Amino acid sequence: MVLKVEVLGVDGDRVRFLLGGVNVAFANALRRTMIMDVPCMVIDDIFFFDNSSVVADENLAHRIGYVPLRTDLDRYVLPVDCECGSELGCEKCRVVLTLDVEAKTETRTVYSGDFVSEDPAVVPVSPGIPLTKIAPGQAVRLEAYAKLGTGKEHSKWQPVSSAVYQHVAEIEMDEDRCTDCAECVKVCPRDVFTIEGGKLRVVDVNGCIICGECEKACPVDPSAVRVGALDDLFLFTVESTGCLEPARLVVEAVRVLSVKLDEFAGKLERGETEDVIDAFEVVEVERRRLYGGGAGDFDEEEEAEEDVVSDVEQ
Repeated sequence: MVLKVEVLGVDGDRVRFLLGGVNVAFANALRRTMIMDVPCMVIDDIFFFDNSSVVADENLAHRIGYVPLRTDLDRYVLPVDCECGSELGCEKCRVVLTLDVEAKTETRTVYSGDFVSEDPAVVPVSPGIPLTKIAPGQAVRLEAYAKLGTGKEHSKWQPVSSAVYQHVAEIEMDEDRCTDCAECVKVCPRDVFTIEGGKLRVVDVNGCIICGECEKACPVDPSAVRVGALDDLFLFTVESTGCLEPARLVVEAVRVLSVKLDEFAGKLERGETEDVIDAFEVVEVERRRLYGGGAGDFDEEEEAEEDVVSDVEQ
């Protein structure tokens, strides 16, 4: 299998590229690796010193946790790989950000840009994300700890806002049957075709979504234009949350996937094809009523007695 990659363009946090010489399984594995296994920096622990805003601590913490941060993968390591062993981490595996905002004379909005980071390279991607509003006399003061993590641990560590791929179309045109009536040009939703020099031409094969409308619209012979899908060529569109450059995100995903494949190959060579599941203890949980005025224990005998009394009264 010969892997072929062609970058079609990078626009801000978005990259489009062609991946050839692979099957659907590999393409989907790469997509899932981008989403679940590429680490990025996110706020995970927060200590509130003052929060007199209308947003409760837990709601504000949840909102802050989803603020994307610029990430430096070369400087910081995952907490599980750090030697410190500290719950709050050290300078090698975490960054401390502080928020100290108070409204003096008028109501103001607290934004992500109000965070002050101990590392100027690890800051919110956008300074304009609103967190809460505070009225005169109110304040928000907290200390936040950001660390690396992956999407398989929590969705807030997903470094992509979208990562999709699609089959690249294979368009065949029979010039002997085609009358260049331009009906397929009119119905195409992605402007794949055009009439150039009196002849039907394909201008953007990567834009084709293989909807088949061009074949249906042909008034003379549907076989004049045939659209299919290539089995070993895929168009990827990846958009980063801004925590990582899109090109770095894709490269890191390839590195992580390569490590996993090497590990899997090693297990096959050693004959370690079966994972051993250790015995575990099932913890019995007391059943409680789902609804009711209190949270008392669920008593089947009491419920049966209540049902009998109810039947007698009726």
